[in-house]
Amino acid sequence: MTVSATATEPAHLETETTSPAKALLSKMLHAMATLNYQGTVAFLKNGKLEPMKYFHAAKKGAEQERLLSLNSPMREIIRDAGKVSCFYKTTEQLVVDYRPFERSFLLDLPDNLNDLDALYQIELLPDEDVAMLPVHVILIKPKDTLRYSHKIWLSKQQLLPLKVSVYDEQGEVLEQMVFTELHVFPDLPFVSANKPDPNNPVQQTYALQAQSSEQAGFYLKQIPKGFKEVFFTRRPMHNSEQPVDHLLLSDGLASVSVYMEPINPQINNARNDEEHVDSVGAIHFYSRHINDYELTVMGEVPPATVKLIAEGIALRAPNKP
Repeated sequence: MTVSATATEPAHLETETTSPAKALLSKMLHAMATLNYQGTVAFLKNGKLEPMKYFHAAKKGAEQERLLSLNSPMREIIRDAGKVSCFYKTTEQLVVDYRPFERSFLLDLPDNLNDLDALYQIELLPDEDVAMLPVHVILIKPKDTLRYSHKIWLSKQQLLPLKVSVYDEQGEVLEQMVFTELHVFPDLPFVSANKPDPNNPVQQTYALQAQSSEQAGFYLKQIPKGFKEVFFTRRPMHNSEQPVDHLLLSDGLASVSVYMEPINPQINNARNDEEHVDSVGAIHFYSRHINDYELTVMGEVPPATVKLIAEGIALRAPNKP
């Protein structure tokens, strides 16, 4: 791996009582937001390893992230602020999704790291090397069993994350991101998402507009400590005109989504109504039926967390005219 340049100091660090580990994370967040860099990154998710080219451009407070797949399906993914555009080269399909609650393809952390103090212990571990480069190693360990541990390896030279791993309760790696090479530049261009072939325009746009969670058809009787409602919207999904309620919860590091949609009898006649937890990599799912609705809770958290949230869901009484 090769790197160059050095991150400038953040304009505002946290208080003087900030721990060394949090001080490094604060500098890392600043470097991630302000430097121009690109490299090859490998994502290990759901037992599959996917290498991609990664680009980050920054200018006058604006940021753009871009991912280019190196294997099929060939696609380009661009994040501009809260808008994510994904262009599939084979089908000429452009999908635009609005995600104002996400900040980076690499790693999401809150601006104020002190918000994590009640839920996580942040430790500075002994230095290591990643691809023959010296790195700081930081462990973010939960104080309960309702969330996962994260370990971050950040370059000593420019303070960018070179590797991030997510661990389950037994210390097994669930997901991982690692750069195999990374370069920092004085400047990188901002680009536009590819346009579909005008002769075959296949385009989908999911425009998310935040709404009050009081408009949801359900409410949560119990939420695990530290999780807060951060986003709610109602929109059609799964190529259906039926509206789906989506409530996003976050503790600053881990996020959980709650979905409610009307049951489709044609699809669910043969469905097993037994409630259980399913998983795909670090993501756990818990679904249950309440009257004529299916509710699904999913997130990168232990199964006990999605089960606790799902069992606390109740339907909201309809508004009377």
